[in-house]
Amino acid sequence: MAVAAAQQLRMAPSLASLLLPRVSAPVILSSSRWATFYAQEVSHPLLPSLSIGLPGVQLSLPTLLGDIWESILRAVPKKKTSHSKKRHRQMAGKALKDVNSLCRCPGCGQTKRMHRLCPHCMESKLYNWLSSIPTHFFTPGRIWSSSHGMQYLILSNKLTSQPSLTFFQSKQYLTVHTVDNAHLTDIFALAATPKAVLSASGSSSVNVHETTSSTFSLTQTISAAHPLGCHHLCASGNGKVAASAGFGGEIKVWNLNIDSGEWIAHSEIPKTAVKDASIWAIALNENGQFLATTTRDGRVIVWDVVDKQSPKIIREYETGSGNSGSFGMCVDLSNNGKFTASGHQNGTVYVFNNDTGRLVHCLTGSPKAIRTVAFSPGSSRLAAGGDSAVIALYDMQHGEQVGILTGHSAWVTSVDWNDSGEFLLSGSMDGKAKVWSIDRKVCVATHSETEKPLWSVKWLPKTGRSEFFCTAGSNRSISFYREATGA
Repeated sequence: MAVAAAQQLRMAPSLASLLLPRVSAPVILSSSRWATFYAQEVSHPLLPSLSIGLPGVQLSLPTLLGDIWESILRAVPKKKTSHSKKRHRQMAGKALKDVNSLCRCPGCGQTKRMHRLCPHCMESKLYNWLSSIPTHFFTPGRIWSSSHGMQYLILSNKLTSQPSLTFFQSKQYLTVHTVDNAHLTDIFALAATPKAVLSASGSSSVNVHETTSSTFSLTQTISAAHPLGCHHLCASGNGKVAASAGFGGEIKVWNLNIDSGEWIAHSEIPKTAVKDASIWAIALNENGQFLATTTRDGRVIVWDVVDKQSPKIIREYETGSGNSGSFGMCVDLSNNGKFTASGHQNGTVYVFNNDTGRLVHCLTGSPKAIRTVAFSPGSSRLAAGGDSAVIALYDMQHGEQVGILTGHSAWVTSVDWNDSGEFLLSGSMDGKAKVWSIDRKVCVATHSETEKPLWSVKWLPKTGRSEFFCTAGSNRSISFYREATGA
């Protein structure tokens, strides 16, 4: 009976199996990236039919390890550099450069990011590239340029209305007349008056061409003005006084006869008037009373040339100790008579105050010789050019460089401001005459009718709606240009 009872007990469902039904493990897709623990049956000798299915457990090991690693990195403190160590690196010149700091561009003066190209200068390079394109026409928001059958489209988001023709280039100047073989040798200097242009060359004569007619005819030839030839020529702002410098070292002053319209000799500064040196460059002030000159030993001398018998020295400036200054290659007087500027062979530009007789500015921006300087009509700017093939613009109030005009490929030999001070004319050894916008500091017109050097360029005093300028050089001709707009 005991055996039979045991068999019945085995066959009957256990109480535990009724109360705890079998729980099967969930079905999980097998994957190499997952670790899965399956439920196992737990049996007991006393409860043979009791089996408990444990639910499956799955763990994402990569995600778990990534979170753990991130927490570890956050817990480890970063290495910090002490202030003293940073200071030592700065003193040693090894400090990291701040790429977010701002500075002022030395080229255009605009604010830009440090250690980055100036966007304003890069934009001006685009203007210079378009300066050779002859035709421009516009549609709203777009600028079209046409050249040699090809069209260029430049998109601009800044345009809200149709721009003027001067947006990129563009001032057009037409060649109205050329006086061929105006001199027997190279023409070294031009001087403009309201009614005439004076020219001087390696020959002994000075020629006068009238500018009141379209023929620009020769009205006067001053023969034997300088036996060895003339290298510098200047005229006063009122057009009544002129001066010329000869290769023999002498200076001659000329006055305009109002009745006859001819130039007559007024006075002369002989070579012996300046001790131990000869005069080179010359410049007259607005009314022709004062004449500024430079010498080969670097001195700058201002003369009063009103007296017909003997011009008097009123100022003498030294640019070196013991007559050891650098060769004075050019000079100019401001229209208000306050400043005298001189350019020298060592690349230095000196600006003197004529009222106090003191040096105001010593401008050392060029490593090469300065061959031409010119004050703006308002006497607030000074342009200087030379062997570095660039033109530097300086502010006279603070003596700071406010702009650089680049575009010539050889020495800049001559610069001249127009009457309004908006444009600067330059001539170079590369044979090109360029007109520059002072506001945008870009070239707006280029003329290259000769490959020979240009020694002198001059604006003609504006008498009508159009502006004129003239050029002369080694081709021995004088070319006259007129602004395309206006009458």
